[in-house]
Amino acid sequence: MIRSLPSFASLLLAASMLSLLAACGEGTGGGPASSGKLQVVATIAITGALAESVGGEFIDLRVLVRSGVDPHEYELKSDDRKAITRASVILRNGLAIDAFLDKAIGEQKTITTTVTDGLTLRKGEGGGDDPHVWHDPENDKAMIEAIVAAFAAADPPNAPAYRSNGDAAKARFDAADRQIRALIATIPAANRKMVTNHDAFGYFIERYGLTFVGAVIPSLTTQSEPSSKDIAALIDLIEKEGVKAIFSESSVDPKVAREIARDTNVRIVDDLYGDSLGDPGSGAETVEGMLLVNAGKIAEALK
Repeated sequence: MIRSLPSFASLLLAASMLSLLAACGEGTGGGPASSGKLQVVATIAITGALAESVGGEFIDLRVLVRSGVDPHEYELKSDDRKAITRASVILRNGLAIDAFLDKAIGEQKTITTTVTDGLTLRKGEGGGDDPHVWHDPENDKAMIEAIVAAFAAADPPNAPAYRSNGDAAKARFDAADRQIRALIATIPAANRKMVTNHDAFGYFIERYGLTFVGAVIPSLTTQSEPSSKDIAALIDLIEKEGVKAIFSESSVDPKVAREIARDTNVRIVDDLYGDSLGDPGSGAETVEGMLLVNAGKIAEALK
Protein backbone atom coordinates (compact mmCIF):
# COMPACT_ATOMS: atom_id res chain seq x y z
CA MET A 1 0.00 0.00 0.00
CA ILE A 2 2.81 2.41 0.85
CA ARG A 3 4.43 1.83 -2.57
CA SER A 4 1.12 2.60 -4.37
CA LEU A 5 0.68 6.08 -2.86
CA PRO A 6 3.31 7.85 -4.98
CA SER A 7 1.88 6.25 -8.13
CA PHE A 8 -1.66 7.40 -7.27
CA ALA A 9 -0.43 10.91 -6.50
CA SER A 10 1.42 11.00 -9.81
CA LEU A 11 -1.75 10.01 -11.65
CA LEU A 12 -3.67 12.79 -9.92
CA LEU A 13 -0.98 15.32 -10.79
CA ALA A 14 -0.91 14.20 -14.42
CA ALA A 15 -4.70 14.39 -14.69
CA SER A 16 -4.68 17.90 -13.20
CA MET A 17 -2.01 19.04 -15.64
CA LEU A 18 -3.94 17.62 -18.59
CA SER A 19 -7.11 19.43 -17.47
CA LEU A 20 -5.20 22.68 -17.08
CA LEU A 21 -3.63 22.36 -20.52
CA ALA A 22 -7.01 21.61 -22.09
CA ALA A 23 -8.56 24.64 -20.42
CA CYS A 24 -5.71 26.90 -21.54
CA GLY A 25 -5.92 25.54 -25.07
CA GLU A 26 -9.51 26.56 -25.75
CA GLY A 27 -9.64 29.20 -28.47
CA THR A 28 -12.30 31.74 -29.36
CA GLY A 29 -12.94 30.34 -32.82
CA GLY A 30 -12.31 26.64 -32.44
CA GLY A 31 -8.50 26.96 -32.56
CA PRO A 32 -6.20 26.79 -29.55
CA ALA A 33 -5.24 30.00 -27.77
CA SER A 34 -1.65 28.71 -27.83
CA SER A 35 -1.70 28.86 -31.64
CA GLY A 36 -0.30 32.37 -31.52
CA LYS A 37 -3.19 33.69 -33.61
CA LEU A 38 -5.02 36.88 -32.74
CA GLN A 39 -8.11 36.02 -30.70
CA VAL A 40 -11.09 37.90 -32.18
CA VAL A 41 -14.77 38.10 -31.26
CA ALA A 42 -17.29 39.65 -33.67
CA THR A 43 -20.81 40.29 -32.44
CA ILE A 44 -22.79 39.59 -35.63
CA ALA A 45 -22.33 37.52 -38.79
CA ILE A 46 -21.83 40.56 -41.02
CA THR A 47 -18.98 41.94 -38.93
CA GLY A 48 -17.55 38.44 -38.60
CA ALA A 49 -17.41 37.99 -42.38
CA LEU A 50 -15.62 41.31 -42.79
CA ALA A 51 -13.19 40.32 -40.01
CA GLU A 52 -12.47 37.01 -41.70
CA SER A 53 -11.74 38.73 -45.01
CA VAL A 54 -9.14 40.91 -43.26
CA GLY A 55 -7.71 38.44 -40.74
CA GLY A 56 -7.64 35.25 -42.76
CA GLU A 57 -5.25 32.65 -41.37
CA PHE A 58 -3.81 35.04 -38.80
CA ILE A 59 -6.85 35.12 -36.51
CA ASP A 60 -9.00 32.77 -34.47
CA LEU A 61 -12.52 34.17 -34.95
CA ARG A 62 -15.62 33.66 -32.82
CA VAL A 63 -18.88 35.09 -34.18
CA LEU A 64 -21.55 35.41 -31.51
CA VAL A 65 -24.67 35.76 -33.71
CA ARG A 66 -24.21 33.24 -36.50
CA SER A 67 -25.64 33.42 -40.03
CA GLY A 68 -29.39 32.84 -40.16
CA VAL A 69 -29.97 34.14 -36.61
CA ASP A 70 -31.81 37.42 -35.99
CA PRO A 71 -29.46 39.63 -33.91
CA HIS A 72 -32.37 41.74 -32.68
CA GLU A 73 -33.51 38.81 -30.54
CA TYR A 74 -30.15 37.35 -29.51
CA GLU A 75 -29.16 36.60 -25.92
CA LEU A 76 -25.60 35.80 -24.85
CA LYS A 77 -24.72 32.23 -23.90
CA SER A 78 -22.15 31.12 -21.34
CA ASP A 79 -19.70 30.12 -24.10
CA ASP A 80 -20.05 33.59 -25.60
CA ARG A 81 -19.04 35.17 -22.29
CA LYS A 82 -15.97 32.93 -22.07
CA ALA A 83 -14.92 33.87 -25.60
CA ILE A 84 -15.33 37.56 -24.80
CA THR A 85 -13.12 37.17 -21.73
CA ARG A 86 -10.34 35.53 -23.79
CA ALA A 87 -10.53 37.89 -26.77
CA SER A 88 -7.75 40.29 -27.72
CA VAL A 89 -10.00 42.20 -30.12
CA ILE A 90 -13.79 42.61 -30.02
CA LEU A 91 -15.58 43.97 -33.09
CA ARG A 92 -19.09 45.35 -32.73
CA ASN A 93 -21.65 47.20 -34.83
CA GLY A 94 -22.49 49.54 -31.97
CA LEU A 95 -25.88 50.81 -33.16
CA ALA A 96 -28.12 48.92 -30.72
CA ILE A 97 -28.20 45.77 -32.84
CA ASP A 98 -25.56 44.22 -30.56
CA ALA A 99 -26.48 45.92 -27.28
CA PHE A 100 -26.37 42.45 -25.70
CA LEU A 101 -22.57 42.90 -25.55
CA ASP A 102 -22.56 45.84 -23.12
CA LYS A 103 -22.91 43.97 -19.83
CA ALA A 104 -20.56 41.19 -20.92
CA ILE A 105 -17.69 43.58 -21.62
CA GLY A 106 -17.93 45.61 -18.41
CA GLU A 107 -14.51 47.07 -17.62
CA GLN A 108 -12.58 44.39 -19.50
CA LYS A 109 -9.32 45.71 -20.93
CA THR A 110 -9.74 44.52 -24.50
CA ILE A 111 -9.44 46.38 -27.80
CA THR A 112 -13.12 46.95 -28.60
CA THR A 113 -13.71 48.49 -32.02
CA THR A 114 -17.09 49.89 -33.04
CA VAL A 115 -16.84 49.42 -36.79
CA THR A 116 -19.57 51.96 -37.58
CA ASP A 117 -17.75 54.89 -35.94
CA GLY A 118 -17.44 57.75 -38.42
CA LEU A 119 -20.08 56.50 -40.86
CA THR A 120 -22.85 58.78 -42.10
CA LEU A 121 -25.96 57.21 -40.60
CA ARG A 122 -29.53 57.35 -41.83
CA LYS A 123 -32.55 57.60 -39.57
CA GLY A 124 -35.13 54.83 -39.57
CA GLU A 125 -38.90 55.16 -39.40
CA GLY A 126 -38.78 55.43 -35.61
CA GLY A 127 -36.16 58.17 -35.72
CA GLY A 128 -33.26 56.09 -34.40
CA ASP A 129 -29.94 55.47 -36.12
CA ASP A 130 -30.26 52.67 -38.66
CA PRO A 131 -27.73 49.90 -37.78
CA HIS A 132 -28.02 48.08 -41.13
CA VAL A 133 -25.08 49.98 -42.60
CA TRP A 134 -23.66 46.95 -44.46
CA HIS A 135 -26.22 47.29 -47.26
CA ASP A 136 -24.05 50.05 -48.75
CA PRO A 137 -20.67 48.84 -50.11
CA GLU A 138 -19.02 52.15 -49.24
CA ASN A 139 -19.88 51.54 -45.59
CA ASP A 140 -18.46 48.03 -45.82
CA LYS A 141 -15.19 49.43 -47.12
CA ALA A 142 -15.03 51.91 -44.24
CA MET A 143 -15.69 49.11 -41.73
CA ILE A 144 -12.90 47.07 -43.31
CA GLU A 145 -10.55 49.99 -42.71
CA ALA A 146 -11.56 50.05 -39.04
CA ILE A 147 -10.95 46.31 -38.74
CA VAL A 148 -7.54 46.56 -40.43
CA ALA A 149 -6.54 49.28 -37.95
CA ALA A 150 -7.73 47.23 -34.95
CA PHE A 151 -5.90 44.08 -36.06
CA ALA A 152 -2.71 45.96 -36.93
CA ALA A 153 -2.68 47.65 -33.52
CA ALA A 154 -3.19 44.38 -31.67
CA ASP A 155 -0.82 42.32 -33.86
CA PRO A 156 1.86 44.59 -35.41
CA PRO A 157 3.98 41.79 -36.96
CA ASN A 158 1.08 40.80 -39.24
CA ALA A 159 -0.06 44.37 -40.01
CA PRO A 160 1.13 44.22 -43.67
CA ALA A 161 -0.96 41.08 -44.27
CA TYR A 162 -4.04 42.70 -42.72
CA ARG A 163 -3.63 45.76 -44.94
CA SER A 164 -3.17 43.64 -48.06
CA ASN A 165 -6.22 41.53 -47.25
CA GLY A 166 -8.24 44.66 -46.55
CA ASP A 167 -7.32 46.19 -49.92
CA ALA A 168 -8.36 43.00 -51.71
CA ALA A 169 -11.67 42.92 -49.83
CA LYS A 170 -12.42 46.54 -50.73
CA ALA A 171 -11.75 45.77 -54.39
CA ARG A 172 -14.34 42.99 -54.24
CA PHE A 173 -16.91 45.45 -52.90
CA ASP A 174 -16.15 47.86 -55.75
CA ALA A 175 -16.77 45.05 -58.23
CA ALA A 176 -20.02 44.05 -56.49
CA ASP A 177 -21.18 47.67 -56.49
CA ARG A 178 -20.80 47.85 -60.27
CA GLN A 179 -22.72 44.61 -60.77
CA ILE A 180 -25.53 45.73 -58.47
CA ARG A 181 -25.93 48.99 -60.38
CA ALA A 182 -26.20 47.00 -63.62
CA LEU A 183 -28.91 44.79 -62.11
CA ILE A 184 -30.95 47.71 -60.77
CA ALA A 185 -30.73 49.41 -64.16
CA THR A 186 -32.78 46.55 -65.62
CA ILE A 187 -35.80 47.56 -63.48
CA PRO A 188 -38.20 50.02 -65.16
CA ALA A 189 -38.01 53.35 -63.33
CA ALA A 190 -41.71 53.24 -62.40
CA ASN A 191 -41.26 49.86 -60.70
CA ARG A 192 -38.37 50.74 -58.41
CA LYS A 193 -40.51 50.73 -55.28
CA MET A 194 -39.84 48.56 -52.24
CA VAL A 195 -42.01 47.32 -49.40
CA THR A 196 -40.01 45.33 -46.85
CA ASN A 197 -40.76 43.26 -43.78
CA HIS A 198 -38.92 45.70 -41.52
CA ASP A 199 -36.87 48.82 -42.10
CA ALA A 200 -33.60 47.03 -42.90
CA PHE A 201 -32.73 48.02 -46.46
CA GLY A 202 -32.62 51.81 -46.25
CA TYR A 203 -28.93 52.12 -47.11
CA PHE A 204 -29.34 49.84 -50.13
CA ILE A 205 -32.43 51.73 -51.28
CA GLU A 206 -30.70 55.11 -51.01
CA ARG A 207 -27.50 54.01 -52.75
CA TYR A 208 -29.19 52.42 -55.73
CA GLY A 209 -31.99 54.89 -56.40
CA LEU A 210 -34.95 52.84 -55.22
CA THR A 211 -38.01 54.20 -53.41
CA PHE A 212 -39.02 52.99 -49.97
CA VAL A 213 -42.83 52.74 -49.81
CA GLY A 214 -43.23 51.16 -46.38
CA ALA A 215 -42.49 48.27 -44.06
CA VAL A 216 -44.72 45.55 -42.62
CA ILE A 217 -43.00 46.12 -39.27
CA PRO A 218 -42.54 49.92 -39.19
CA SER A 219 -39.36 49.78 -37.12
CA LEU A 220 -35.60 49.23 -37.27
CA THR A 221 -36.01 46.15 -35.07
CA THR A 222 -37.96 42.95 -35.72
CA GLN A 223 -39.10 42.91 -32.08
CA SER A 224 -41.87 45.41 -32.86
CA GLU A 225 -45.28 44.31 -34.14
CA PRO A 226 -47.56 46.08 -36.62
CA SER A 227 -51.04 47.10 -35.54
CA SER A 228 -54.12 46.34 -37.62
CA LYS A 229 -54.20 50.06 -38.46
CA ASP A 230 -50.59 49.90 -39.71
CA ILE A 231 -51.39 46.90 -41.89
CA ALA A 232 -54.50 48.49 -43.39
CA ALA A 233 -52.58 51.68 -44.20
CA LEU A 234 -49.79 49.70 -45.84
CA ILE A 235 -52.26 47.72 -47.97
CA ASP A 236 -53.80 51.00 -49.22
CA LEU A 237 -50.34 52.38 -49.99
CA ILE A 238 -49.25 49.27 -51.91
CA GLU A 239 -52.36 49.46 -54.09
CA LYS A 240 -52.03 53.22 -54.60
CA GLU A 241 -48.34 53.07 -55.55
CA GLY A 242 -48.67 50.00 -57.77
CA VAL A 243 -45.98 48.12 -55.86
CA LYS A 244 -44.87 44.93 -57.63
CA ALA A 245 -43.53 42.92 -54.68
CA ILE A 246 -43.09 42.70 -50.92
CA PHE A 247 -39.67 41.67 -49.63
CA SER A 248 -39.07 39.76 -46.41
CA GLU A 249 -35.86 38.41 -44.90
CA SER A 250 -34.77 34.84 -44.48
CA SER A 251 -34.26 35.29 -40.71
CA VAL A 252 -37.68 36.88 -40.04
CA ASP A 253 -41.11 35.21 -39.89
CA PRO A 254 -42.82 36.24 -43.17
CA LYS A 255 -46.37 35.32 -42.08
CA VAL A 256 -47.81 38.86 -42.02
CA ALA A 257 -45.92 39.87 -45.17
CA ARG A 258 -47.38 36.86 -46.99
CA GLU A 259 -50.90 37.78 -45.86
CA ILE A 260 -50.48 41.34 -47.13
CA ALA A 261 -49.09 40.05 -50.44
CA ARG A 262 -52.12 37.77 -50.80
CA ASP A 263 -54.55 40.59 -49.96
CA THR A 264 -52.93 42.95 -52.47
CA ASN A 265 -52.25 40.29 -55.11
CA VAL A 266 -48.55 41.16 -55.36
CA ARG A 267 -45.49 38.93 -55.38
CA ILE A 268 -43.80 37.93 -52.11
CA VAL A 269 -40.02 37.42 -51.95
CA ASP A 270 -39.32 36.04 -48.50
CA ASP A 271 -35.67 35.06 -48.69
CA LEU A 272 -33.67 38.29 -48.83
CA TYR A 273 -30.77 38.64 -46.41
CA GLY A 274 -31.33 41.62 -44.14
CA ASP A 275 -29.66 41.10 -40.78
CA SER A 276 -27.60 38.04 -41.64
CA LEU A 277 -25.77 36.07 -44.32
CA GLY A 278 -26.49 32.86 -46.20
CA ASP A 279 -25.20 29.36 -45.62
CA PRO A 280 -22.01 28.17 -47.34
CA GLY A 281 -22.73 27.54 -51.01
CA SER A 282 -25.65 29.98 -51.15
CA GLY A 283 -23.57 32.71 -52.77
CA ALA A 284 -24.58 34.96 -49.86
CA GLU A 285 -22.05 33.69 -47.32
CA THR A 286 -19.91 36.82 -47.79
CA VAL A 287 -21.16 40.38 -47.40
CA GLU A 288 -20.47 41.33 -51.02
CA GLY A 289 -22.06 38.07 -52.16
CA MET A 290 -25.13 38.73 -50.02
CA LEU A 291 -25.56 42.18 -51.57
CA LEU A 292 -25.38 40.69 -55.07
CA VAL A 293 -27.83 37.89 -54.29
CA ASN A 294 -30.30 40.41 -52.84
CA ALA A 295 -29.91 42.69 -55.86
CA GLY A 296 -30.63 39.83 -58.25
CA LYS A 297 -33.83 38.87 -56.41
CA ILE A 298 -34.99 42.49 -56.17
CA ALA A 299 -34.36 43.11 -59.86
CA GLU A 300 -36.17 39.95 -60.90
CA ALA A 301 -39.23 40.71 -58.74
CA LEU A 302 -39.64 44.34 -59.79
CA LYS A 303 -39.28 44.01 -63.57
